Amino acid sequence: MEKKQTIKEILRFGMVGVFATILHYAVYWVLQHFINVNVAYTIGYVVSFISNFYLTSYFTFQTKPSWGKLIGMSGAHLVNYLLHMILLNIALGFGLSKTWAPIPVFAIVIPINFLLVRFVFKNKQL
Repeated sequence: MEKKQTIKEILRFGMVGVFATILHYAVYWVLQHFINVNVAYTIGYVVSFISNFYLTSYFTFQTKPSWGKLIGMSGAHLVNYLLHMILLNIALGFGLSKTWAPIPVFAIVIPINFLLVRFVFKNKQL
């Protein structure tokens, strides 16, 4: 039963992740035309994080949001954000365009994020 539950969580996480990633990229894509790339990426990340927290809580892991989970997810996403920014700037440094640089970043960071967030939401103490 635990394996079946984990598979369902991964599928729901994927759906939320796709939505959050599209939201993040859409905000970034619009803003990067007007402001610094790192600032645009950060604003997109924050907007995505807020929606991601509620969707992850209610839909992915079917729990109620709590301050403990918000703090835990914020910690997980701080690590995630730092990975995003480092990898984004590496991609830009290798010559990828501002438009396409986030794509390989998402591919690397999303699986790491799942493990971190799952730990937070499965932790009974939060």
